[in-house]
Amino acid sequence: MKNTSAKALKPRKTPRQARSVATVDAIFEATIQVLLAEGARGLTTSRVAERAGVSVGTMYQYFPHKMSLLYAVLQQHLEAVAGTVEAACRQNRGQPLAAMAEQLVKAYVDAKTANAEVSRALFQVAVEMDTAELTSGISKRISTAATELLASAADVRFDDLPAVTQTLLAALTGNVRTVFERGAKPAQLKVMRQQLTTMCQAYLLAAAVPTLTVRPIDQTANYGQPWPEGMR
Repeated sequence: MKNTSAKALKPRKTPRQARSVATVDAIFEATIQVLLAEGARGLTTSRVAERAGVSVGTMYQYFPHKMSLLYAVLQQHLEAVAGTVEAACRQNRGQPLAAMAEQLVKAYVDAKTANAEVSRALFQVAVEMDTAELTSGISKRISTAATELLASAADVRFDDLPAVTQTLLAALTGNVRTVFERGAKPAQLKVMRQQLTTMCQAYLLAAAVPTLTVRPIDQTANYGQPWPEGMR
């Protein structure tokens, strides 16, 4: 496959009516099935159309070529991952830092490993395309969600939160991608999640500044006697 520019990868149109949405969903599902069975090089629009139960002409109404189709499937996958992370971040705001880190790692890794074969196949497909605009947008969404999550921590604060978030996510996403590229088995993926949780918790706790709780002054704490009137 040739590296195709972002402009050429965009779909011809976006489905709006329920019937059109269902057709595109069927095409996406068929694309994944053919991709897993035949690989990216063996995937053709005619094979996808046959598997989806639509005509090639119907496919061309939305996707001008197979690379455009693969780009759309990759986009759907990445947006689902981002949506899962965003939801987890919203649900865990205000928690202690260690719990936040655990839930963030869980959300990201689980979204990626829900169907590990699909994620691995799409990693390989992405290398062949200009995905800079797509991945930049997805990364921004995840970074914003993670930043807002960490800013709400109940027990710590960060002096340079943007830098902390950037380092955290680079470590998390980089490790997950490396494991996928090496073809990790389900048992290895489970261990990876545990180890990533430990790593992220340790980094965040090291980078954080504890939040001090200031208690109100007890005016009767002077050996049981009230404070003098002028000192209250």
